Amino acid sequence: MSTGMQQVRFGQTGLRVSRLCLGTMGFGSSAWKGWVLDEDKVLPILERALDLGFTFFDMADWYSNGRNEEVVARNLLKRVARDDLVLATKVFYPMSEAANDRGLSRKHIMASVDRSLRRMGTDYIDLYVIHAFDPDTHIEETLEALHDLVKAGKVRYLGASTMYVWQFVKMNYTARLHGWTPFVNMQCQYNLLYREEEREMMPYCQEEGIAVTTFSPLARGFLTGATQTARTAHDIYLNFYGDEIDVEIARRVCELSLRRGVTPAHIATAWVAGSPRVTSPLIGADAPDQVDVAVAAAALELTAEERAHLEAPYRPRDEINDYNAVRRPRALGKH
Repeated sequence: MSTGMQQVRFGQTGLRVSRLCLGTMGFGSSAWKGWVLDEDKVLPILERALDLGFTFFDMADWYSNGRNEEVVARNLLKRVARDDLVLATKVFYPMSEAANDRGLSRKHIMASVDRSLRRMGTDYIDLYVIHAFDPDTHIEETLEALHDLVKAGKVRYLGASTMYVWQFVKMNYTARLHGWTPFVNMQCQYNLLYREEEREMMPYCQEEGIAVTTFSPLARGFLTGATQTARTAHDIYLNFYGDEIDVEIARRVCELSLRRGVTPAHIATAWVAGSPRVTSPLIGADAPDQVDVAVAAAALELTAEERAHLEAPYRPRDEINDYNAVRRPRALGKH
């Protein structure tokens, strides 16, 4: 395993993670979603990521109905010592048809963490992330359960993902009020086509010293012109993008990539990685060479003028606060 990649401080914690995090939603079982890679195709990608210095890997119990954690964590642990890895996984989405096998109740959290640990083949999780906000469970119940996991040594740090700012602020305030473990991480979507987190979430995190991890730097491939792939054929989430402003921003990405002599993926990823608001961008990969592209992109510095040109067409659009649902397919005022 290489140690060449920069290791950055994770918010105000003492934890250090690789400058890039490998997002692994696409690793596990093609039976779950048609674009997901099975284990034999995942192994070369994991090996390339380790060769390039990745130490931070993001998973979720919901991905491939648990198969994701098995494929990713167990194969990493065959190659690297546990203490040299920062493993993240998530809890919230339904894992079966059972009434209590979903959400952020104490019952589901306690059962889920033990199942994740067994699948991953480890006795602790570095970063345990609530995948969304649960409106059906009192936050005190959720927060005390999460705190108990930290006290039991099953979890080192807590993170959250994809919710409104007021929900995240309320949860962290309540945790501190009761002396429970607060969240040290927010994971949110962020790319040239979706920048709503710049308004309140990112400034809040910056003020509080909370690490920000971001996903979907390529906007599901829209910024690279990849409109006909295994992913787009199955991903209804792509419907969120596609109006004339999105097309114009994608055109500017391609235009700049030609001028710089790189691919559109380099430009789109460089824009995210170059943001001072982002601690560690999550990148995805369908093949080992895409890991190389992401690493090269993170080292690519865009000028202030280039960034401004890419950003100029943007306008406010509906917030996404549920990773598993798209509320409306177009921007505000474009219905």
